[in-house]
Parts: sequence; structure tokens; C-alpha cells
Amino acid sequence: MKYCIECGSNQVSRKIPEGDAKERFICDDCGYVFYSNPKIVTGCILEWQHQVLLCQRSIEPRAHFWTVPAGFMENGESVVEAAMREAKEEACAEAIDLTPHSLHNLKHVNQVYIIYRGKLKNGYCKAGHETHEVMLCDEQSVPWQALAFTVIKESLILYFSDRKTGHYRYHQGDIFRDGNGELQCLPY
Repeated sequence: MKYCIECGSNQVSRKIPEGDAKERFICDDCGYVFYSNPKIVTGCILEWQHQVLLCQRSIEPRAHFWTVPAGFMENGESVVEAAMREAKEEACAEAIDLTPHSLHNLKHVNQVYIIYRGKLKNGYCKAGHETHEVMLCDEQSVPWQALAFTVIKESLILYFSDRKTGHYRYHQGDIFRDGNGELQCLPY
């Protein structure tokens, strides 16, 4: 951070504010404290006739890899509204009957993923402006090696596991890098 977002001063430094425990950017002129917090990513696993909706990304990061409709939450919307918006933007899909499915913390990239599960209204979907292609697939036809993100793979594994038992649970966990730099999932 080079300039204060409050007064525009270029006298900004990193230090621990009084009464705080974390180092933050603080304006040396006006005293404004800049808090940098994790981003919320939300999305949904949408089912139609025992198949789930997947989107092939047309943008970076991970262009040409597959994911469920998901993206960053915007100011002024709820988490579920954001998940529904992402389904509309990425797959021209209407998400209905959404219920919480999983929450994963990705501390290494300062993100929290909140994934819902629900139904794809009328089975209608087509590629949106951030999507190269969409598909409906069962568990065996999921392109597991071509999924864009570990958190999406973990969410789909949990979803299909729950579907086999007929009992859908709410899942929580951390996605983290192990000592070898590989992404791992630690459920709570």
C-alpha cells in the first residue's frame, strides 16, 4: 500500500495498532488503519436428473479447467444471492432450493469458500461470459483430473458421498499446503 485510502498521504507504514495483535497498514498522517480481510467465494452444486452442472472456465485463473458455478461475493448481496448470481453469470442457470453444503477456509490465499447445493431449474444451462462450455454429468463422468480448484474437488467428493447415503450433511474444513507444497483438506 503506497497511499492512504482516507487522506491520500504517501506516508503509510506497517505496524501494530494500539489494542490490536496484527500488523496493519496505518497512515502516519491521519492515523487511518487499513484492514485487509479474507475474500468470500460462493457457489453451488446444482443437480438435474441425478447429474450436476459443471462449467469450463474461459478466464484465468485456471482457464479451460472445470468447476461448479462460483465466484467472489459482491458488496450489497447475501452469500446465497451471490451463489445464485454466479450460476446465472457462468451458466445462464437458475439455482433453486439452495441449502448450505460446505465451508472451507483457504488461509494460504485468504479466502473462505461457501458452497450450496440445490436444483437446476428446468435443467436449463448454457455457457455464460466467463465460461467456455457447460455440462451435466454424473459422478463417473466428472473430469476429476481437470477440476480447477482443490476446494471444488473436495466439495464434489463430499456431495457424491452424501448422495450415496441419502443423507446430506453440512461440511467444514481447511484447505492448506502441506510440507511438500501439495494442497490437502483437513475436515473439522
